[in-house]
Amino acid sequence: MEWQHNLLGHQARWDMLARTNLRGVTMIELMIGLVIVGLLLVFAVPSYTAWLNNSQIRTAAESILNGMQLARAEAVRQNTTVQFALTNLPMSDWAVSVVANSAVVQTRSSAEGSATARINTTLPTGATVVTFNGLGRVTANVPASTSLTEADVTSTATSATRSLNVRVGGVSGGGMVRMCDPALPATNPQSCSS
Repeated sequence: MEWQHNLLGHQARWDMLARTNLRGVTMIELMIGLVIVGLLLVFAVPSYTAWLNNSQIRTAAESILNGMQLARAEAVRQNTTVQFALTNLPMSDWAVSVVANSAVVQTRSSAEGSATARINTTLPTGATVVTFNGLGRVTANVPASTSLTEADVTSTATSATRSLNVRVGGVSGGGMVRMCDPALPATNPQSCSS
């Protein structure tokens, strides 16, 4: 019987402690929490926006790089000439097609993850097409036009962003395709200077 009394006494004390520890958040604590969250957002949003824009630039540049590599690989696979074409400047839309029969191998829209990315310039100026032969080397475009050797990808956003370049051709019209960062020093292998 005594153990039941002790058990009831412990239960009553536990209930009393539980009730005294239950309390809500005061208005001052809530306001301090909201101020802290607001300050974090004020400092985080610009960084997040720049990160998002840089991600879209990288997505567009990698897409162009992959499209050029696809065109080169398809030319070697089919042992024929295949073209990579930027189809909607300044957007980063592109298409890869076989020259002989105009069969489209693949297309890509800038709406696929790079809405703010833009092609700022192409080299030579105005060039939009590069053609690869069956050996994977850059060859003359059909119909005749200047071959694309570089595309500079930037952003329409005003926040701090970095442009990326996609280059094709290499020494003596080779088929090398690479992406580089013009902001890096010449000693860096990812620089556009090398």
